[in-house]
Amino acid sequence: MTDKVFNAGNGASDNVFFTAKHTLKRYASGGNVLIATTVLALIVANLPGVNELYSDFWNQEIRLQVGSFNIFSHAGHPMTMLQFINDALMALFFFTIGLEIKREVLVGELSSIKQALLPIIAAVGGMLVPVGIYMALANGTDYMGGAAIPMATDIAFTLGILGMLGSRVPVSLKIFLTTLAVVDDIGGIIVIAAFYSDHIEVSLLLCAIGLLGLLFLGSKLMIQSKIFYLVIGTAVWYLFLNSGIHPTIAGVLVAFCIPSTPVLPPKNYIKTIRSQIAYFNAADDESLSQQSMLTKAQMDHLKEIESASDKVISPLQDLEDSLHPIVNYIIIPVFAFANAGITLWGFEPSALFSGIGLAVIIGLVVGKFLGIFLFSWGAIKLNIAPMPDRTDFKMLAGVAVLGGIGFTVSLFIANLTFDDAGAAGLVLLNNAKLGIIAGSLLAGIIGYLILRATLPSPEKE
Repeated sequence: MTDKVFNAGNGASDNVFFTAKHTLKRYASGGNVLIATTVLALIVANLPGVNELYSDFWNQEIRLQVGSFNIFSHAGHPMTMLQFINDALMALFFFTIGLEIKREVLVGELSSIKQALLPIIAAVGGMLVPVGIYMALANGTDYMGGAAIPMATDIAFTLGILGMLGSRVPVSLKIFLTTLAVVDDIGGIIVIAAFYSDHIEVSLLLCAIGLLGLLFLGSKLMIQSKIFYLVIGTAVWYLFLNSGIHPTIAGVLVAFCIPSTPVLPPKNYIKTIRSQIAYFNAADDESLSQQSMLTKAQMDHLKEIESASDKVISPLQDLEDSLHPIVNYIIIPVFAFANAGITLWGFEPSALFSGIGLAVIIGLVVGKFLGIFLFSWGAIKLNIAPMPDRTDFKMLAGVAVLGGIGFTVSLFIANLTFDDAGAAGLVLLNNAKLGIIAGSLLAGIIGYLILRATLPSPEKE
């Protein structure tokens, strides 16, 4: 991320290109791991002799205890392994989303209204239309509360599919999809905060707000210690968990408090590097090659460079770079492995053609396409926003279909909606998961085929 600091003066277009390229590199390969763990979960959950162990494992209690205090507890009860994944590990996932959103607003795709307007409009359509279609299909049913399930777009899967098409995909189309997914995440965060919080403990919430104020003050006072923010942020997460506000929201709010300004300005960093590196003359290269250990003076000069390098990267950029591999290759795959394991024994195909399964599939495949494409088409035709460079409406249609891959956040919202609704809720949750997997798979295949047919051939490119 250091490159960003030195390229900041090149204009908004450079910022957009850099952040989009960085995001694509992170998520494309992570999508492959996510696909593998999802398939593995489906196999294990339906393998005789193993499926019971799989189910029982997620109900094991987990503790991190000092005396009688257990940080992994909710309302006085220890978390199960599944609750730990969905409420603790996913809070870290939303923390990285918060970091990404803040960066995008400051120097990335959301920093330029011209660049961001079309995907923002498309994302709004991609949230409103699927929810409207779902509500129309679910009106008067016991699964009406799951209306937010088909509103999400999974950035890892969608960028993974774009990666399969290689250099044929214009960079502007990748930027469009990346920005759309970021705005989609913002919508999901708002929905979780607004509709999945209950039984508010005001005293605990006020304590959490006080700690968030302390973090914000630390940011303003340019406190750069990442330990300061992570320790207090963990306390905010615990207070949110036990106050009735969904703990993943704590991850986002803490991320917004992380400083985005480095201690050492880039100009001063360059001066430091030049002055310290000047000590090592080219004429001394031969003697340096024969040294087995550094001299005291050499160590001091190199430590000055090391210290300056640490200070030129802001805590926000450093945390984002450090956490993304953990989130992409550990947390999200673990979440998928724990939540995508659906028992198919006794599965009735009619579950995909009626009820909540059908509502989710139509919401993801039809609703997301109509919302993203029609809102984009309207914005371009009305000259509200320009068409992305080197693209056309056929390509936008393909990306709009890919927007129906709602896997990770859709599963997350489905769990929030039906997990505590008893035996009937478990049936709805299972059918909703089937709808999410089937709808996401269908959207991925159709979107890939459309883009493969409409993108320029490698020779033409």
